[in-house]
Amino acid sequence: MEQPMVAASDEPLWKPSPERIAASAITAFIHAVNDRHGTSLRDYRDLHAWSIAHPADFWERVWDLGEVIGERGTVPLADADRMPGARFFPEARLNYAENLLRPRDAGEIALIFHGEDKVERHMSFGELTALVSRLQQALRAAGVGVGDRIAATMPNMPETIAIMLAATSLGAIFSSCSPDFGERGILDRFGQIEPKVYFACDGYWYAGKRVAIGDKLKAVVPHLPGTVKTVIIPYLGDAEAVASALPNGVALDAFLAPYAPAPLTFERLPFNHPVFILFSSGTTGAPKCIVHGAGGTLLQHIKEHRLQCDLVPGDRLFYFTTCGWMMWNWLVSGLASRLTLCLFDGSPFAPSPSALFDYAQKEGFALFGTSAKYIDSLRKEGLRPCETHDLSKLKALTSTGSPLAPADFAYVYEAIKPDLHLASISGGTDIVSCFVLGDPTAPVYRGEIQAPGLGMAIEVWSDEGKPVVGERGELVCTRPFPCMPVMFWNDPEGVKYHAAYFERFDNVWCHGDFAEWTHHGGIIIHGRSDATLNPQGVRIGTAEIYAQAEQVPEIVEAIAIGQEWDNDVRVVLFVRLKAGAVLDAELEKRIKTQIRVGASPRHVPAKIVAVADIPRTRSGKITELAVRDVVHNRPVKNTEALANPEALDLYRDLPELSA
Repeated sequence: MEQPMVAASDEPLWKPSPERIAASAITAFIHAVNDRHGTSLRDYRDLHAWSIAHPADFWERVWDLGEVIGERGTVPLADADRMPGARFFPEARLNYAENLLRPRDAGEIALIFHGEDKVERHMSFGELTALVSRLQQALRAAGVGVGDRIAATMPNMPETIAIMLAATSLGAIFSSCSPDFGERGILDRFGQIEPKVYFACDGYWYAGKRVAIGDKLKAVVPHLPGTVKTVIIPYLGDAEAVASALPNGVALDAFLAPYAPAPLTFERLPFNHPVFILFSSGTTGAPKCIVHGAGGTLLQHIKEHRLQCDLVPGDRLFYFTTCGWMMWNWLVSGLASRLTLCLFDGSPFAPSPSALFDYAQKEGFALFGTSAKYIDSLRKEGLRPCETHDLSKLKALTSTGSPLAPADFAYVYEAIKPDLHLASISGGTDIVSCFVLGDPTAPVYRGEIQAPGLGMAIEVWSDEGKPVVGERGELVCTRPFPCMPVMFWNDPEGVKYHAAYFERFDNVWCHGDFAEWTHHGGIIIHGRSDATLNPQGVRIGTAEIYAQAEQVPEIVEAIAIGQEWDNDVRVVLFVRLKAGAVLDAELEKRIKTQIRVGASPRHVPAKIVAVADIPRTRSGKITELAVRDVVHNRPVKNTEALANPEALDLYRDLPELSA
């Protein structure tokens, strides 16, 4: 029988060997800093303290580490006391795509793609470069230039990366979403940014099913203002037919037909020139258009890939992500570190629950990136890849999207691989990267994220704006960092930008996570602070409840909200049960006991309600705020942000919540 897991433990689940620490990029970087700056840094904690005390020096060393192509200038940081307003490398000129397409052997594999069990492809660096060249020429001929937007509704496949590289090579701004988005979801995003050229697939595969999107595109394309060309990429074999039914539609082959591969050109632009537009989930209104700069994105991803993940050129990097999640942008930047990217599109359980581990074994992943929910699902399925798969090349597993439950930390080491750097990571779309993540030179403790990211001045603050340790509070960043958004689109005065991050604490980034430092120097994320529960005035993180409730064998997943009741707030827990399970008095008692013992009496819900489904965003995150609004008969402003909006109806007018 599974034992309750506490939030943290004094016994590490894993320690890197002295040999692994000595051979790590962190250790080499520390030596380089000591040699260059006359310091005597000994370990990651020393390096982190130095990185936030000397940000100009630190980010120059990251530029050197990544061998960034471009002109750096003589000023690494100006207006360092302003947030927002600090300017990293204000004299620099570079191009994001040029750094991702840095010279490599033409025959080296750049991209590997598995589309469930329907498609399997390898693309060499030479093939990728040739495709980018033809796309670059075609886009230029369509009038695309600096500052234009290119949008894509695409699977996570090689063509998507090539389109992004061609667009950004010209100084255009790239934005993407996955093809499962509905018509309104696509228009709510791309309608705001008015793409000059729009790319889309003819359809996709999910759980073995063929899903055509031609009819959806007919409803979308006429409402994209300023789009001069819509290019359809073949995945199901229907590109020509889909393109012919669209205004200014053309299939990819015809779009590229006039152009043979030629030497690439790159538009070098200022450090903060926009490269990506990402979107907030939009569950409380129209999605915010978050604009990220080329230089900050590049440096932050180089730092995270090379130092925090300890990846080296030639390693194979996998992240299970769609093109509607910022982890796709994080993944593709791996080309700048000469990594081979392993792409997957479709259901991670198709054709079987072991699909991604079959892929990992076949292609030799060095890093396996996924969501906390996927790991939890594996545990509940009872999969033990350590017994069925050769994962000898796998050195790191990262988890994000939501807090990784303590039981799932233990599961990784028991059932996947005992000698593995497990890094729970957390950041988000807002910074296209992480605030807190892995340290490959340090132990892993159950339930804890290991460390603040290098160069990130992370603190946990009380409501009064005072740093706290061992207490729960707001996750903040007190000093500027280069991957802060450049701006929000259509926010010329920066009003929405300031309100999103700087309204609560002046000159300090408030991220909206409810967090806690541990005595190991790690961090626990207790959930989004705007979803924090406040029964009797006590702040409770939803993640703490899920970590306990989901250990009950009958529970597949859960979602908790605070319901306004009797001049207070009471905790309501909704549970999705396994087939055949019934929420009777005995099961309800066990759930409450698990939460009381594993968390505290204050975490015990006043009401537990069984539901058939739990609403989540298209990136897989459960949506407490949307459920809370439905329960209180308030409108949910953007259901197109949800993968399963019909699930919200399950929470309307529930008799269980009327007493």
